[in-house]
Amino acid sequence: MARASAKSVAKPAAKTPTKSPEKAAAPAAAKPSRGTAGALDTPTDLSQGAIAAVSEALNGVLADAFALYLKTKNFHWHVSGPHFRDYHLMFEEQAAEIIGVTDEVAERVRKIGGTTLRSIGHIGKLQHIADNDAPFVSAADMLRELIADNKAMVTSLRAAHDVADEHDDVATESLLENIIDATEKRVWFLFEASRGADSTGH
Repeated sequence: MARASAKSVAKPAAKTPTKSPEKAAAPAAAKPSRGTAGALDTPTDLSQGAIAAVSEALNGVLADAFALYLKTKNFHWHVSGPHFRDYHLMFEEQAAEIIGVTDEVAERVRKIGGTTLRSIGHIGKLQHIADNDAPFVSAADMLRELIADNKAMVTSLRAAHDVADEHDDVATESLLENIIDATEKRVWFLFEASRGADSTGH
C-alpha cells in the first residue's frame, strides 16, 4: 500500500499547454497598421490649421470643377441647332480644360498633408454649382448657364486664394491664379459666342 502511495506522489505534473504559432501571432496582427488616416500626413511646414483651411477651400473648388465639367459635357452631348458644330466643339474644349485641372488641385491638397475627394457622393456634398438634368436646354440657355457657372467658379477660386494667402501658402496661390485666368477665358469665349443669339440660340 505504501509503495502505491509513493508512486502516485511521484507522478509527473501535467504540462502547461503551449500556444500554437498562429495564436501566438494573433496579438501582433491586431495592432493598428500604417493604413490608418495618420499615414496620410504628408510632411509640410504648414500648421495644422493652415492644412485644414486650405484643404477645405481646395476641396470645394475641386467639387465645383467636377460639377462644371459634367455639365459642360452634358451640354456638349445635347446641344442642337444651326451652331451645333461651333458650340459642340467649344464645350468639348472647355470640358477638357476643366477636367485637366482637377488632378492638380487634388494633388495640391495631398502635398500639404490634407485628404481630398473620394466619391461622387463626396462631390455632391461640397459642390456649389447646380446640376442641370433638364431633358432639353436651348443653346442660348446653355451659354448663359455656363457663363454664370464659370463666373461663380471664379468667385470660389478667389475665395480659396484668399485662404491660401492668409496662411502664406504661395504654391496654392500660384496654382489658383492660373486656374482663375483659364476660367475667365472660358467666360470670355462663352460671352462672345452668346452675343446676338435669339432665344433658340440661332
